[in-house]
Amino acid sequence: MAPAKILVVDDDPAIRNLVHRFLTKQNYQMESAEDGKSAMQVFEQFNPDLVILDVNLPDANGYSLCQEMQSRTNVFVLMLTSRTDEADKVRGFAQGADDYITKPFSLVELGGRVGAILKRQRIVTTAEQQCLTFGGLIDLLGNK
Repeated sequence: MAPAKILVVDDDPAIRNLVHRFLTKQNYQMESAEDGKSAMQVFEQFNPDLVILDVNLPDANGYSLCQEMQSRTNVFVLMLTSRTDEADKVRGFAQGADDYITKPFSLVELGGRVGAILKRQRIVTTAEQQCLTFGGLIDLLGNK
């Protein structure tokens, strides 16, 4: 089975590189972006399974990016941000985040959360289902 693909989006090069290197050692296929514009370009080409996303980006709001990415592929999103207020966390989940970690953070914990998220499967929506009909028999396949 191919390794999971993860996109790290953070404007801080130290954090971006640290997370990128750590998760590469965990056998994930990694790509990185420093802002919203480049994140969307990489997202479209790379088609990640998970996006690790900062909220505060120079040209975009991470909450909006989360919604945009999920509207396209239903990707998993883990918010990694310095915003520690409960209201920010609740907003992150309301905007579609699957998990939320505040900075400073532990790489070991991040790795554990990434592994836990990637074990999950998204519920396939009706639009994504393939329907086969044989006489009166209908079979819905949730395969992609």
